[in-house]
Amino acid sequence: MKGANMTYFWEGLLIGFAVLAPIGMQNLFIINTALVQKASRIIITILIVAFFDLTLSVSAFYGIGAIFDIWPFLKGIVLLLGGAVIFYMGYTVFNSEPNVSHVDTNVTIWNIVTTAFAVAWLNPQALIDVTMMFGAVKASIPEESSIYFLLGYIVSAFAWFGALSTIIHKLAKRIKISQLVWINRICGLILFGYGAKLFIDGVLLYI
Repeated sequence: MKGANMTYFWEGLLIGFAVLAPIGMQNLFIINTALVQKASRIIITILIVAFFDLTLSVSAFYGIGAIFDIWPFLKGIVLLLGGAVIFYMGYTVFNSEPNVSHVDTNVTIWNIVTTAFAVAWLNPQALIDVTMMFGAVKASIPEESSIYFLLGYIVSAFAWFGALSTIIHKLAKRIKISQLVWINRICGLILFGYGAKLFIDGVLLYI
């Protein structure tokens, strides 16, 4: 890589960590999986989650945000539907009680795929924020250098999800079952609030 291209690569890497590090939908999903699943299933989950996150990011980078510019009413619809979906996910997480000693490791790949898809593509905040952010980034980078920015972002996604799941998986062996229950309660409450906020934001767009 030339010097200028390396600059865009590091820029993509840093922005990737800044976007992925906050505990949001994807990280909550990775955390819950790392707490109760075996290593092989965690790796599969990371690959699937990273795939949907990166396809969303690449789509946003190359112009999906223009959809909201053409049909702005879709923003409110996405907020309403997505907020309701996240609220329901919060209900499910809140009422689940992971058990390290009796973990259901027979979750199908299809279930992981559909959940990861919902976490990424049905997350209204991701659809709105990521599309606008990457649209602005795309406009500021020369066309021939944009691929290096994306490569940096891709590396950050696998590095972050891999590090997060490894740390949580190692700590899970030292965590009591009662603590796992409280983690799910806390995560569920976060999703409750997050879904409610987005739903209210969608309602306010039509008032």
